[in-house]
Amino acid sequence: MVRAGQVPNWGVRARAPLRLGLAGGGTDLSPYCDQFGGAVLNATIDRFAFAHIDAHPEGRLAFRARDIGVEEVMDPVLPPTHGGELALHRAVYRHVAEQWLDGATPALTVSTTSDAPAGSGLGSSSALVVALVEAFRVALDLPLGPYDVARLAYRIERVELGLAGGRQDQYAAAFGGVNFIEFLAEERVVVNPLRVRRAYLNELESSLVVCFTGQSRRSETIINAQVRGLTELDASVLDGMHRLKQDAMAMKEAVLEGDIRRVARVLMRSWEAKKMTAAGIATPKVDALFDLALGEGAWGGKVSGAGGGGFLMFCTDPENRYRLTAALNEAGGAASAVKFTLDGAEAWSVPR
Repeated sequence: MVRAGQVPNWGVRARAPLRLGLAGGGTDLSPYCDQFGGAVLNATIDRFAFAHIDAHPEGRLAFRARDIGVEEVMDPVLPPTHGGELALHRAVYRHVAEQWLDGATPALTVSTTSDAPAGSGLGSSSALVVALVEAFRVALDLPLGPYDVARLAYRIERVELGLAGGRQDQYAAAFGGVNFIEFLAEERVVVNPLRVRRAYLNELESSLVVCFTGQSRRSETIINAQVRGLTELDASVLDGMHRLKQDAMAMKEAVLEGDIRRVARVLMRSWEAKKMTAAGIATPKVDALFDLALGEGAWGGKVSGAGGGGFLMFCTDPENRYRLTAALNEAGGAASAVKFTLDGAEAWSVPR
């Protein structure tokens, strides 16, 4: 264990996987999950958020997001948490300093990168927080398991910073793999890893195409509208959420049985239900790419995340995947295949 205020004599790197939300996304929002219980099925993919912690050579405190070219350098004191593009970095550092270092503020460089932009619908912001927490866990030898890391990342992002969103992203990033996750009252969460036959997982992976719309959306507007509808007991919003939860259970059965056609049908059904929960989930760009994909042989699809842009996912015959990918790219999307990952957040020390 590193004592309070000490800086380890090695650097630490960490990574946490991003995820595809296959079904149930939105039911992990309060107040829905507190009252009715939520259920989500997601799978982590070969795109990551990365974090790196090292001693600052000049005794300062530096926060960097290298992928967006933003840096803040200051004296090593407890930093403010709100405001700016590096609020997540500052909030994690401050929480660690107050919780485990007795308020001591070591001179560190805390840097991150991500394989997808914020607002992509792949849970990149939450995965970044998980990666930061995981890096500090190893750097300071903190007694935290995956549930602890996910809960802490949720608390920092949603409670301390007040950023709108649900709970699935943090748990997907911490645990990794294909998971059916239940969200219950009093912030209880149960992660159920699915033991999917490798042949079924290979077939599902071979049938998927993901496509970035080119629009990084601010999910807060959509999520706040969903929460408002749930708080006001809007019948349409509630009905949409109930359907999304049912689809998570149906998706679980389809994946475990290797029924890819049924997976596609559930994706389409979930897409229609999601559009019932708030305005702005579908945009002209999203609709155009969606119609194109269906015309090029996609069996079904939906947005990953809150909607309004970000990534779309489609399920098609693996023999048709190349043609579908090419058509989406020609139409201005950024489409590609995707691979599942089975591991969650991990960190390792880097000898000097």
